[in-house]
Amino acid sequence: MNKAFLAMALAAMPAAGNAQFSLKPMVGATLTNVTCTGKTYKVGVAAGLETEMPVAKRLSVALGAYYSKQGGREIDVDMNLHYVNFPLTANYYIVKGLAVKTGIQFGVNVVSEYKWQGYRVSNVTDYFRDFVFDIPVGLSYEYRHFVADARYNLGITRVGKSDSVHAKDGYNSVFMLTLGYKFTF
Repeated sequence: MNKAFLAMALAAMPAAGNAQFSLKPMVGATLTNVTCTGKTYKVGVAAGLETEMPVAKRLSVALGAYYSKQGGREIDVDMNLHYVNFPLTANYYIVKGLAVKTGIQFGVNVVSEYKWQGYRVSNVTDYFRDFVFDIPVGLSYEYRHFVADARYNLGITRVGKSDSVHAKDGYNSVFMLTLGYKFTF
């Protein structure tokens, strides 16, 4: 699915002709959970850069890279998962400045910490997957180059890879709110 989406996005870019592209640095917060840990959410941070290019009058394609602190918590389990995420989204502008977006996101797990019954283990790469895929869905609003972006990232690959970790059957569930500034070139 992600190869087909990327091929469509790349094929549509030449149709934009001399269209401008933009860069948007962003910073914000995440509210995350791993679905197997119940309904307790953790607060984290997100920061990164996104580039956007129009492909039609109301449609654009955006590719980003950002750091995101994610994880989940239950009574005696605490997971801190640090990802570098690469979202590729299609943005449809309903009205000027207001866009609905969806796409695919590839995440690289750069640090994993697992706490269980008071014991803390860092960089537990044997327990957590190195790569995950998510589906981002969201809204963004731009006013005078300032952009507020709210999205939900639905995990489509399991976070854990070992029977000995609580997250073996869990998926990422991430609400993210960021603010950025859009530089147009």
